[in-house]
Amino acid sequence: MDYEVLRKRMVEEQLIPRGIKNKKVIDAFYKVERHKFIPEDLRASAYADFPVPILEGQTISQPYIVALMTECLELTGQEKVLEIGTGSGYQAAILAELTKEVYSIERFESLSKNTQEILKGLGYSNIKIKVGDGTLGWPEFAPFDRIIVTAATPKVPLPLTEQLKESGKLVLPLGESFSQVLTVIEKKKDGFESIEICGCVFVPLVGKYGWQDKNA
Repeated sequence: MDYEVLRKRMVEEQLIPRGIKNKKVIDAFYKVERHKFIPEDLRASAYADFPVPILEGQTISQPYIVALMTECLELTGQEKVLEIGTGSGYQAAILAELTKEVYSIERFESLSKNTQEILKGLGYSNIKIKVGDGTLGWPEFAPFDRIIVTAATPKVPLPLTEQLKESGKLVLPLGESFSQVLTVIEKKKDGFESIEICGCVFVPLVGKYGWQDKNA
């Protein structure tokens, strides 16, 4: 299977026609080998236009949604980014291509261990990962220029807004368990400004300021 051809086709048929315009974002999607973040028995679907299952009942998001969320962050290359929900590590790898530092939190230890091995094997040195409750953020390294949440939450976790720099952006899916709205929130001096981007469906964000286990 020629993954390079499939990756090129993914960018040119799924991302660009849907409005992904940022050249650096597009270049990152050309470069990062998405199939390496997916279980071997499912790699035939690595560049398909839909989410793919990974370990612990989680998913690697549809390529377009990963690209859209990344573009919404409006990265310049110098930011410190917090990712909530490491998952497969694909989003973290994309971010690592586009910015200075990536801090990522994963709830499942087995998934985190597997992902760290993949990222290390690919040579990423600007990604730091820990296991924990992502809704609490990572105070040790706050404040962050950007925060991206790759799981659905009914409300914006308070610690994340506290750990976001003024003029920083937070991108996350807000809504119910099976239907959310991708939302961009910017922290202003006198409050927060939010913009709704599009409908989406993500796995639930479980934690103190998200869904509880019994609701996930």
